[in-house]
Amino acid sequence: MKNLISKHFLADRDIEQLIGLQLRYGVIISSLIVLAGGVLYLSQSGQLPLPPYHHFAGTKGGFTSFGEILSGIAAMRAGGIIQFGVVVLIATPILRIAFSLLGFVLEKDKMYILITAIVLTVMMLSIFGGLKI
Repeated sequence: MKNLISKHFLADRDIEQLIGLQLRYGVIISSLIVLAGGVLYLSQSGQLPLPPYHHFAGTKGGFTSFGEILSGIAAMRAGGIIQFGVVVLIATPILRIAFSLLGFVLEKDKMYILITAIVLTVMMLSIFGGLKI
């Protein structure tokens, strides 16, 4: 049985294929989640009368934190489901960078480990730096 951390367990091509599949499935899954939320939105509010477009009435922004998104999903609110699909779409390239970092660790390529770790850190700080929980 091959060692999990050995260089021969996962070749470069295997890691590239894994990353490609992850990107493809991430986009497909997020699209399906947003589609399901859109269908639910149309079924819940498709029969409502048209709003008066000559008068602007602002509304409170919803689903701005992860907790609100999860509570929206639990309550089967379409906006929460759609926002969750957007979160999955945003998480897809972050997971790609994490998988790349894992591949570079397995290859023991120190320069690319450092560069990828810096990119991942900058992305995480930019996303979670302004997040309200």
